[in-house]
Amino acid sequence: MAEQPVGPVTEMLRAASAGDSQAAADLLPLVYAELRKLARARMAKTPPGNTLQPTALVHEAYLRLIGRDDPSWNSRGHFFAAAAKAMRQILVEQARRKASIKHGGGRKRVDVADAELFIDPPAEDLLALEEALTRLEQASARQGKIVMLRYFAGLTNEETAAAMDISLRTVEREWRFVRSFLYSQLSDSDNTS
Repeated sequence: MAEQPVGPVTEMLRAASAGDSQAAADLLPLVYAELRKLARARMAKTPPGNTLQPTALVHEAYLRLIGRDDPSWNSRGHFFAAAAKAMRQILVEQARRKASIKHGGGRKRVDVADAELFIDPPAEDLLALEEALTRLEQASARQGKIVMLRYFAGLTNEETAAAMDISLRTVEREWRFVRSFLYSQLSDSDNTS
């Protein structure tokens, strides 16, 4: 089987992984547009009231990626999966920070006599999604990686299959299962709130 040609991004990723600081600096201009697209897609799925901008998310994620001791990226797909994971972590950290008691957890002060007994949870709860994804990753690392590539990195089924070196049918089957699993997990968390 013939080896596939290596593009300039993959070459720079390998050089950056090997410790070449100039390659790491040259990498950002090559991947910046794709990282911004990825960040905009992630930001579109966050609850209203988010103050983080896509540019800030890209920069924070890139700093986390380059700042690792040994990133060892072996392909473009691996790099974007790592970027998607970094963006996910940043968004979850921000959601936790905003939901912390110090910040009031999004609650408004009301008179106890006027308080309603049932309060609807937000439509998209990023923290509940994070908990469900963590459970999924503990059960199946491969399914967790499929979510990272499909949902967080925005890859297609075909791109995900190529990045993971598995068949397209496997990705399609696992993706159907994962969506069903996450839906049931998030539905259950809504019912227990």
